[in-house]
Amino acid sequence: MFGLYITHPQVKIDPAVPVPQWGLSDIGAERARKAASSDWAKRLTRIVSSDETKAIETAEILAAASGGKIEIVHGMHENDRSATGFLPPDKFEEAANWFFAHPQESFRGWERAADAQNRIVSAVETILSSHDANAPIAFVGHGGVGTLLKCHLMGLPIARDRDQPGGGGNLYAFGLADRRLSCDWTPIEDWRG
Repeated sequence: MFGLYITHPQVKIDPAVPVPQWGLSDIGAERARKAASSDWAKRLTRIVSSDETKAIETAEILAAASGGKIEIVHGMHENDRSATGFLPPDKFEEAANWFFAHPQESFRGWERAADAQNRIVSAVETILSSHDANAPIAFVGHGGVGTLLKCHLMGLPIARDRDQPGGGGNLYAFGLADRRLSCDWTPIEDWRG
């Protein structure tokens, strides 16, 4: 059976609001609703979300389709970037490139990629250790830590070239029995299960 890691789609960017409190934009919410109408979304037996607003909003839309409840897990949050606060898109991309290229170092006070990877892997493995491997599950979170988890599942070093294309609103699938990637990043509304 499948496990999914789903990244939240587009958000309302507001430099005056802390990033963890950003919500989905109208486009992001529409993409999540389109994904929720897919057969795979209706089959989910468990939806686990980070505690950040944009992830919770995505999880709520998916839960409405499956009839399931959402579990909030603090350890699934995005890499801690609070030391720099909001960065304009071009500066953020430069910082993200550095973050992935230097996993054992901190970018201007950010959580190190190696630490963020250990945290997300631990959170997911803790949940899966007591989860029925015959029941589809989705983890809803963020691109950075999702990529770090993907690198772990693939048994490969941390690298930005394994990041999701085109921003948020993507997923990858992995087998619950073997923890092997079965589908690479795919837009949430395009995956067919």
